[in-house]
Amino acid sequence: MTRLSDIDRHDTDILILGTGGAGLFAALHAQQTAPEGTKITIAVKGLIGKCGCTRMVQGGYNVALGGGDTVERHFMDTIHGGKWLPNQDMAWRLCEQAVVRIRELENEVGCFFDRNPDGTLHQKAFAGQTADRTVHKGDLTGIEIINRLMEKVLASGVEKLQEHRAVGLVPSKDGSGLSGVLMIDMRTGRFRFVRAKCVLMATGGGPTMYKYHTPSGDKTMDGLAMALRAGLKLRDMEMVQFHPTGLLAGDHTRMTGTVLEEGLRGAGGQLINHAGQRFMFDYHGKGERATRDVVSRGIYAEMRKNNNPEQEGVFISMSHLGPEWVAEKFKGMVKRCADSGFDLAAGKVEVVPTAHYFMGGVVVDVDTRTALEGLYVAGEDAGGAHGSNRLGGNGVANSTVYGGIAGDVMGRDVAAMSLRDPDETALEAEFARATYPLSRAPGLVMPLRKQLQDAMWEHVGVMRTAAGMTRGLDDIAQVSQALMDIGVDDSTLAFNLTWHDWLNLQSLCDISEVITKAGLARENSRGAHFREDFPEDGGIENSDFTVAQMDGDSVRVTREPVVFSIVKPGETVLPEGAPETLVAVP
Repeated sequence: MTRLSDIDRHDTDILILGTGGAGLFAALHAQQTAPEGTKITIAVKGLIGKCGCTRMVQGGYNVALGGGDTVERHFMDTIHGGKWLPNQDMAWRLCEQAVVRIRELENEVGCFFDRNPDGTLHQKAFAGQTADRTVHKGDLTGIEIINRLMEKVLASGVEKLQEHRAVGLVPSKDGSGLSGVLMIDMRTGRFRFVRAKCVLMATGGGPTMYKYHTPSGDKTMDGLAMALRAGLKLRDMEMVQFHPTGLLAGDHTRMTGTVLEEGLRGAGGQLINHAGQRFMFDYHGKGERATRDVVSRGIYAEMRKNNNPEQEGVFISMSHLGPEWVAEKFKGMVKRCADSGFDLAAGKVEVVPTAHYFMGGVVVDVDTRTALEGLYVAGEDAGGAHGSNRLGGNGVANSTVYGGIAGDVMGRDVAAMSLRDPDETALEAEFARATYPLSRAPGLVMPLRKQLQDAMWEHVGVMRTAAGMTRGLDDIAQVSQALMDIGVDDSTLAFNLTWHDWLNLQSLCDISEVITKAGLARENSRGAHFREDFPEDGGIENSDFTVAQMDGDSVRVTREPVVFSIVKPGETVLPEGAPETLVAVP
């Protein structure tokens, strides 16, 4: 049996958890701003550049690059898309810095994006936006960004802790801030406590507690679960974005739930029900180009009308645009569908709303600082920038923009910081939590994960009610209790994937409870959160956001008002006479 006294102790100056767009950018920027000799360490649950969600980005990167588009227009689209719940200062900085970051990606990182015949960057249409502003590399944008960032970081000399799973944020003995992070070296099963002056949490969100989901399989809300246990405030936790068009390929394949990207609908793709009817204009005047939350609800409503279990989803059709053109413009999507037996270019492909992105996260300021001294949060782990709904193309922009900001800020802050001795009692508690299943009789974990996914999809999904979410809380509690009653074979801890499945499910259960309690607390409908029993928006001018925090052994949810720091409802930052949209509606 592993003992606390056996754990390795390791010191660094700056520790970065996660190697997606936020983590890798932070590493590069910290090297530029930190004093010479600063030790920078990156840790990742998998392999650098080979795991996480940034690599999976298909659609592209939102940035206002002229042609009538402006930072102000991008900002207003982000505020409208988020239904007036975003932290406006964070949203503004996202839109403003995206212009800087895309040039950095091109000219310093070495990314090659698609271009127009005149050499300018090609920008395609994405739903919910009033300009064609999404820069891309075909429909495989994330691979381009991550590959180039990975090359830069691997050549940079930063310390790398690959296949290291973070399991707990450990405060300092004197209560002055964060001491470091307890990790498991998955290759050996040994524990390692890494002390650091500054820690960036950029582990990614990943709502994989739903039956249909898009994120990488290693994404299980670990970062938010750690932040919750550390006493930090989490905002907008009810806001789970469902991408409208997840591939529905059957229970036999993990391809089910993966995204058929927004650009398909932006290019003129049509959604067709099982009666052969195009239906989205029944739900919104923008049809398939409405925001993701609206289209997801339209699809879900059509699914509920159809009681045939053999016809669960709806179809996306692209063939009317010309099969050859579709095959050329969406090579990645066409191949993905072909691998699963479907013809996207010339036929129809069945789709279903799929849990995609988490707008909620840790409360941070515009410099990524948290209430815990020494802890910074960027990317999908951070709340505020998107409010109740994220625009397609704003995700990878958010990760790279705020990852770079975090690196700059940590690099400057670290000079005045010192290593803090850990609270050994807190360290022991996190160690005990992580080793708990090793002392129990082995059992099956994955049936419980499926039980949680079914419960969240059914009761806390695209459409919600108080009665349904209350049942959901009961179901989550049952899974949590059942998990505590089973253990893991501890005969070998090296690559003991069942142990990590157990830890994954505990994180998912913890955050599922928070999502559900925040959903119950919001008795109105905003963006991704739709209450059938409270369908009204609650009054945009009186907008507030939920805040979840541990109160003893339970989660308490309160509300705080949105500060309209830049623009108020009914107003705009666009100049007088500016057109409502620059996009030609098909």
